[in-house]
Amino acid sequence: MTEHEESLLGPAQVRQLADRLGIRPTKSWGQNFVIDKGTVRRIVRAAEVGPQDVVLEVGPGLGSLTLALLPEVAHVTAVEIDPALADQLPRTVADLAPHLVDRLTVVPADALRVQELPDPQPTALVANLPYNVAVPVVLHLLATVPTLQRVLVMVQLEVAERLAAGPGSKVYGVPSVKAGWYAEVTGAGRIGRTVFWPAPNVDSGLVRMVRRDPPAARAGRQEVFAVVDAAFAQRRKTMRAALAGWAGGAERAERVLRAAGVDPRARGEVLTVADFARIADAALDDGGQRPGGQEDRRPNP
Repeated sequence: MTEHEESLLGPAQVRQLADRLGIRPTKSWGQNFVIDKGTVRRIVRAAEVGPQDVVLEVGPGLGSLTLALLPEVAHVTAVEIDPALADQLPRTVADLAPHLVDRLTVVPADALRVQELPDPQPTALVANLPYNVAVPVVLHLLATVPTLQRVLVMVQLEVAERLAAGPGSKVYGVPSVKAGWYAEVTGAGRIGRTVFWPAPNVDSGLVRMVRRDPPAARAGRQEVFAVVDAAFAQRRKTMRAALAGWAGGAERAERVLRAAGVDPRARGEVLTVADFARIADAALDDGGQRPGGQEDRRPNP
């Protein structure tokens, strides 16, 4: 057994550590701790990170994935909302992999509220994300941490499928389009339930993202995302009907859609992120106003 292998947490160690800390996984924070060494090694391999990478980990919990990442990368910045877990993580690393403790920075915070991170700035997000906040966390971090170039996250299988879905898929929707604004998104495998403690009642999936430039558009991200939200608020409606409220009327919605080269009878589930960007641009061109009739004098983000 290698030194690296010995430093990883197994099922008994996870439970012993939790008992010693008096920690019980909480549903409110979506905590499911990984207890399988093979799974954390698989995540690190799928993330394709190396010595040049600084990894951002969200929700490190008791440190199973952290301990697998540290030998492979330059640094790990771990954001943990649970104060007890945030306090314990450096101690766990010091106990099991003392030669790697200098590669770890722990940020005790809610990832959804993080606006900046300590140096070195992360190049990759690798995490077992709490099910209940997975999509908002990924979108928030892609928006606020521009140095992130790659993402490999483990999320609920249904969420993984939605994030990676393409136009025309039954599960293509708001998460698919918004993630596609930032990155090329693909599924990276399925994870069973027994690798967690406590075992969730659903399977998990891995999602890989590689950052790319957003579609060329004069409209900013907020304007484009407003179109996306409106299009899927009632996904069975045609775009003409779905965008009526956003546009200030069905007639204006149709005019904007036609100007963007989008069939007003189409539904949002068949449109690409570039289509939504063209719709937002066309709305700006239609009288130089934002939907709802307010003049848009803000610079694009």
